[in-house]
Amino acid sequence: MQLTINGETRDVAGAATVAQLLASLELDSRKIAIELNREIVPRSAYGETGLNSGDRIEIVHFIGGGNAPLGSGLDDYFEVAGRRFRSRLLVGTGKYKDFEQTRLAIEASGAEIVTVAVRRVNVTDRNQPMLVDYVDPKIYTYLPNTAGCFTADDAVRTLRLAREAGGWKLVKLEVLGDQKTLYPDMEQTLAATKLLVKDGFDVMVYCADDPIAAKKLEDLGACAIMPLAGLIGSGLGIQNPVNIRIIIENARVPVLVDAGVGTASDAAIAMELGCDGVLMNTAIAEAKDPIRMARAMKLAIEAGRLAYQSGRMPKKRYADPSSPLAGLI
Repeated sequence: MQLTINGETRDVAGAATVAQLLASLELDSRKIAIELNREIVPRSAYGETGLNSGDRIEIVHFIGGGNAPLGSGLDDYFEVAGRRFRSRLLVGTGKYKDFEQTRLAIEASGAEIVTVAVRRVNVTDRNQPMLVDYVDPKIYTYLPNTAGCFTADDAVRTLRLAREAGGWKLVKLEVLGDQKTLYPDMEQTLAATKLLVKDGFDVMVYCADDPIAAKKLEDLGACAIMPLAGLIGSGLGIQNPVNIRIIIENARVPVLVDAGVGTASDAAIAMELGCDGVLMNTAIAEAKDPIRMARAMKLAIEAGRLAYQSGRMPKKRYADPSSPLAGLI
């Protein structure tokens, strides 16, 4: 029997059902999701779902992609989709040299939420390690994202597979406009948000730093707004702090800066603007010492949050002496 598995045509013998196919491939059904002819197969139905020659099958899992408490006290947290998180630093899991470095960096960051990409399982090398073997989804909140999707249809399909693979309905949506800038396509992003919310997902949305677009996303039911600081992976820092502040002032849901952070000061600035959190990946993973940079980002988030809560002094046009002038000799 010929099957197309993850885009490759293979001759498979003795696999009349999905369960038998997974057994022949030596894949752990607990760590993957299956799509048969573009229809998701529930894990409970693997044993009774038959296969026919010519079927197209996608087998996916989570990869690096995209919990020490942070904040000034136990009462300092942000809430998204009814869940509370004290760590205001969210980290991606891609670009590290290996999964062990990924694990160490996440631990150093103190993050509670980690983003993960959904990709095809390597059915040829069955011994290849998986992210879940290093970053325990029982300890960390996995946030499946749609990195690499350029249409609303692809994004929705990806997140439905993610929900089947791990049961998570809290997801991060990004629909990109082009390969060069990875800037969000807001028309497709709005369309995907509408479909996902209708389908029962809690959607955190990567978007342009546009207050009007951000408001439209919130009105559609997005549970968090994630405007970019700069282009994905650029390290340019916050390019438009005025718009970010306007988005925060208008929002009734959490606002988290996403993409473009390059160093600790960028993270602190985002928090000083009043953001509920910051999501980053490249700034940590591509640092010369990712583990130390993760620690620096954790401290920067804490410092920026405390500064925002404290209320900065007003800016003045002229000097204002710190020491009293009375009693000078």
